[in-house]
Amino acid sequence: MTITPVPSPFDLFAAWFRDAEAKESGLPHAMSLATVGRDGAPSLRMVLLKGADARGFVFYTNLESQKGVELGADPRAALCFHWKSLNRQVRIEGSVAPVDPSEADAYWAIRPREFRVSAWASRQSRSYRARAELDAAVARYDAEFPGEAVPRPAFWSGFRLVPRRLEFWQEQPSRLHDRLVYIRVGEGWATEYLYP
Repeated sequence: MTITPVPSPFDLFAAWFRDAEAKESGLPHAMSLATVGRDGAPSLRMVLLKGADARGFVFYTNLESQKGVELGADPRAALCFHWKSLNRQVRIEGSVAPVDPSEADAYWAIRPREFRVSAWASRQSRSYRARAELDAAVARYDAEFPGEAVPRPAFWSGFRLVPRRLEFWQEQPSRLHDRLVYIRVGEGWATEYLYP
């Protein structure tokens, strides 16, 4: 089935994401995030999508982590979703901007308590000598913040990737896959098909 363009790539993404939530085992909201290091080299890891709408695609992290530092220095990034059960992928390229602090606070508040304590304890992307250091930090913050009142640290927040290009890929027989690209043009979108 050929991918049919709709006016907004966000509407097409929402439809594909609903399919993935219904059919993909595991984590349908898992996505690879590519950033650019200070030396110009790409860096890639998996993160979780926490929001998607016409403003962009949201994920959260420790701002002092490798990805946080890289995005702070160079806001260009790319995302890729791969839903094997559907034989689909979506590639997204653009730039990131910090989410509003109130948005980060709202998401922080619904995270399980142990995730909030872990965020305080982890010096993400930095080295440590033994697991006991991390376990001790968890115990320290667990005691420091008894009950549910675990405040969001200043070093933890979210980014929104604002796309300039999205590619929707659907597997087809004989490796003649469908590739539909949306490219930002002013306030709207142009579409084109790419050879597989």
